[in-house]
Amino acid sequence: MSNGINDTISEAKLGGSFTFPGKSLTVQRIGYGAMQLAGPGVWGPPKDQDGAVAVLREAVASGVNHIDTSDFYGPHVTNQIIRRALHPYPAGLVIVTKLGSRRPADGSWQSAISRQDLTAAVHDNLRNLGLEALDIVNYRAMGAIHGPKEGSIAEQVTVLADLRRKGLIRHIGVSNVTAAQVAEAQAIADIVCVQNNYNVVHREDDALIDNLARQGIAYVPFFPLGGFTPLQSATLSSVADRLGAKPMQVALAWLLHRSPNILLIPGTSSLAHLRENLAAGQLTLSSQTLAELDQIAAATGR
Repeated sequence: MSNGINDTISEAKLGGSFTFPGKSLTVQRIGYGAMQLAGPGVWGPPKDQDGAVAVLREAVASGVNHIDTSDFYGPHVTNQIIRRALHPYPAGLVIVTKLGSRRPADGSWQSAISRQDLTAAVHDNLRNLGLEALDIVNYRAMGAIHGPKEGSIAEQVTVLADLRRKGLIRHIGVSNVTAAQVAEAQAIADIVCVQNNYNVVHREDDALIDNLARQGIAYVPFFPLGGFTPLQSATLSSVADRLGAKPMQVALAWLLHRSPNILLIPGTSSLAHLRENLAAGQLTLSSQTLAELDQIAAATGR
């Protein structure tokens, strides 16, 4: 891949790097989430497929080497766009996918957690991405949709462990889970990452993040900018004004400062927004500013 598309962003500026447990995969801490490459409602193809390809290519040319996706985005759409844009994949690119849902013809999100469902989903991801093995697969517990709910995930993690032994998966993660479910999964297989809803406002996972950091396990916030309800905060706006930045850049920079095991996967279908997201890695937040931002969650009752 050419690295001349966006000379203002370098790999060293993407929040630094992180090596997953086992030291076989190292990624820049600012990655890219592919969900928004699909059509409205994460359903069907985007209106501008060439534009989606351009976003992916610029992300990688700018140093991004961690892409988060799923074959149930679209369904199949985002993985097919990733393959079109980037295959054959550059050395060092880590593609992380997730299982646990399916999208029937009505566009709804349905649970798909049986052994047959999970095995079929792995093969769908392999086929649509054009891979022989998946770098990291997250089991995404449906829980309370955008929040976890207690309940055993042992059966599903065991399926992924079996698929790993067969060579179809290299590493296993979990998503939308509680601390107890993380511990349950770790008793079955090595877990290299946890992907939960977390941002400067929604901080229910503070203790979990610190525990994972002590173990060297990655924590990957989904909805780092609020997801379908973008973050709104006078404090964010005030800090951004002082720094000459955008509020969402400050929100991403806060996550990078929060803990060294946090990896970001902000998603967008816009080149302009992609560049803004990547530039967040260049923001320096003082201890006073960090303390100010830490009060956002308390002010919202989180």
